[in-house]
Amino acid sequence: MTASGPVATGVHDPDLLLQVEGVEKSFPGVKALEGMRLDLRKGEVLGLVGENGAGKSTLMKLLTGIYSREAGEFWLNGEPLDVHTPKEAQEAGLSIIHQELNLVPHLSVAENIWLGREPVSGGFFTRPGEQVRRTRELLAGLGMVIDPRAVVSTLSVAQQQMVEIAKALSFEATKVLIMDEPTAALNDAEVAKLHDLIRRFITPQTGVVYISHRMAELKRIADQITVIRDGHYIDTMPMAGTTMDEVISRMVGRAINTEARPENVRDDRPMVLSVSNLSTKALLKDVSFDLYRGEVLGFAGLMGAGRTEVARAIVGADPITSGQILLNSNPVTIHSPARAAALGIGYLSEDRKRLGLMLSLSVAHNITVSSLETRFSSGSFVNDKAVREAAEASRKLLNIKTPSVNQLVKYLSGGNQQKAIIARWLVKDCDVLIFDEPTRGIDVGAKEEIYQLLNRLAAEGKSIVMISSELPEILRMSHRVVVMAEGRVTGVLSAEEANQESIMRLATHREETVLADPVQKAGR
Repeated sequence: MTASGPVATGVHDPDLLLQVEGVEKSFPGVKALEGMRLDLRKGEVLGLVGENGAGKSTLMKLLTGIYSREAGEFWLNGEPLDVHTPKEAQEAGLSIIHQELNLVPHLSVAENIWLGREPVSGGFFTRPGEQVRRTRELLAGLGMVIDPRAVVSTLSVAQQQMVEIAKALSFEATKVLIMDEPTAALNDAEVAKLHDLIRRFITPQTGVVYISHRMAELKRIADQITVIRDGHYIDTMPMAGTTMDEVISRMVGRAINTEARPENVRDDRPMVLSVSNLSTKALLKDVSFDLYRGEVLGFAGLMGAGRTEVARAIVGADPITSGQILLNSNPVTIHSPARAAALGIGYLSEDRKRLGLMLSLSVAHNITVSSLETRFSSGSFVNDKAVREAAEASRKLLNIKTPSVNQLVKYLSGGNQQKAIIARWLVKDCDVLIFDEPTRGIDVGAKEEIYQLLNRLAAEGKSIVMISSELPEILRMSHRVVVMAEGRVTGVLSAEEANQESIMRLATHREETVLADPVQKAGR
């Protein structure tokens, strides 16, 4: 917002810590926000929900000076709030944890947390030792076991998310903490720890805006819940006494079945992928499992269990030290994801921004990039018309919200970016699809669309490995569940055997109690 932009004109409710009124924002071809409002009371956690593309992240970026608003007013503690940069927002008392990680990969944890605020001596020289000491104290106070000297690029996505949280809480002036999908990469124990941090942060002078697609999580942490849809304010309700069905119906305007469970895959289905005694130098130890045609095989476990490492080893992203992979009963050697794709194995990474998307290219190119040589090119020439037609068909199939498939993918919401990557492997027509956190950052309406799509793909004979940190999702989708702990498979459960208790019991096995020979064919 420039100096000639909107100016606050009145005195507002003294009980409100943060107030938003009449805010508008447009992007090329899209009205992102129109007449938006939001009220955060002192000492409260306000849940903010809406489908992907509803405008949640846009509103938060306006509040923190990343975007400029075209109309509307902000107040903080009854005073006009007018910030032009993220630094000004932090100085005013607003800290944000973005849905997409905002860290410098080649710097250490300590360097990221204190970037721009490094302790100095003599006004010129930084004090690395003091920086590490402060970081260690901060992390210990937050209950985080992370090495302050560790380079951020070496950390898992979940650990990087915890660093983002620590960075936001390191600003002592923070009055409003904005959390945009803060638990997308966290397991249940880490979510509980985060909620404890939030409760300790809340005072009569502070508040939290908490954006999440996890309805049960909002029920535990939020005092009020505000629903927005298609850039418009819909309603604000007290969390106590409000059912999740009521929230979801306001979000999506339709009823959603959240209780469906899969039927077991039939006994006569052929084995498509067989992994035997797979090991890697870093973590995996004798991992074995089978995947059948038309099956959704869920992988569950706590952070660090090795689920992502299994996917990366299968597609050749990480080298294996021993073990065998059979594809349609034939031994295969896979040294790269490109080779895996050529064999008909598609891999959707958990880190879509860093490992999945080409942000400077269009939606169409992101969808078709893996199929250019086989479907859309002749000699040295690419058939642009065929590319656009395939991308447009995928856009309609997955309901990707974009003005055009020619739009740069970086301008899509997080959930729609995820859909674009899923579309890539559908266009490639892979027989085996490995999806690592396929609905991370996706709202309940879009999740239902993804679930229906995966079920349809399985019914058509595709074989799917689905890694997820959300147990309700694992239970909802999986014909069988492979549970891991400390780099090993600790058990395989049929859909009838799988529940939160049985999965967590296997997921918390220590190395000395891991099952020596888990039943591989449970629930075929």
